[in-house]
Amino acid sequence: MTSERTPVPRLDAIGVVVSDMAASLAFYRRLGLDIPAGADSSPHVEVTLPGGLRVLWDTEEVIRSFDPDWTRPRGGDRLGLAFRCASPAEVDATYDALVAAGHRGHLKPWDAVWGQRYAVVLDPDGCGVSLFADTDTDTDADTDAA
Repeated sequence: MTSERTPVPRLDAIGVVVSDMAASLAFYRRLGLDIPAGADSSPHVEVTLPGGLRVLWDTEEVIRSFDPDWTRPRGGDRLGLAFRCASPAEVDATYDALVAAGHRGHLKPWDAVWGQRYAVVLDPDGCGVSLFADTDTDTDADTDAA
């Protein structure tokens, strides 16, 4: 007896709608994304991450070209990007570097009750971007020693 499986969609890309492409791409470059230098004036940009997931940036004008009723969201975030840092110190350093570059800090680094060093900085469009690292680094040291 054969059973047919219904195809299941797989997450392929995360889209970010931006009001200023150059400012947004500069922010995400500071977080280590390899975005081509000539992309700053493009209305649509995409990069493929090492695991195959893509990040897409579209200007508000591109979105309005196919969805004329689209309006810029107001209020809290509905979707957030989170960047894993190598250590708690890297969370602090990355947060400080982004704020020093003129980006708005939202939540300064703190030791979260769930066992991570955590911070949130706002991208140029006001979207919260989390920075985090596990605070229990002793586990990694024990694994390396084995």
